Amino acid sequence: MEKSFENALAELEGIVKELESGTVELDDAINKYTEAMQLAKFCNEKLNNATKKVNEILTDDNELKEFKVEDEG
Repeated sequence: MEKSFENALAELEGIVKELESGTVELDDAINKYTEAMQLAKFCNEKLNNATKKVNEILTDDNELKEFKVEDEG
């Protein structure tokens, strides 16, 4: 089962807190940093996909169309 955005973000926040504490040994810190970067990439991809979906709307003929906001001025 794929990890959710919320779970990944919570893991990332936990790692950041550990690293900020300054009590993590160097080798462990490097591993945690690597894991944090992977989680950050995962979260970024999830957000980008969500943004794409939000920017598309279903038209009358059941085709997806990019949503654009028009100025009223």
